[in-house]
Amino acid sequence: MKLERKHALVLIGIAVWNVVTYVTFIKNLAGTEGRPTGYYVAHTVLIIVNLVIAAVLGTWGYRALRADKKVKV
Repeated sequence: MKLERKHALVLIGIAVWNVVTYVTFIKNLAGTEGRPTGYYVAHTVLIIVNLVIAAVLGTWGYRALRADKKVKV
């Protein structure tokens, strides 16, 4: 399947959304106290995994956007 510009923009949009929401989540998590260590470990793993997913989707979107521009020129 060939990714078009609209697909690239959706991938980049999802990546940006993931980053924005999880950066907010990091700030909120840093403001909590008195939770068990497992709580912080589990949420830290969740944050890392979702930021990696955002990086992968953003990379795919960026590459698809560049490839789409090369085809139309």
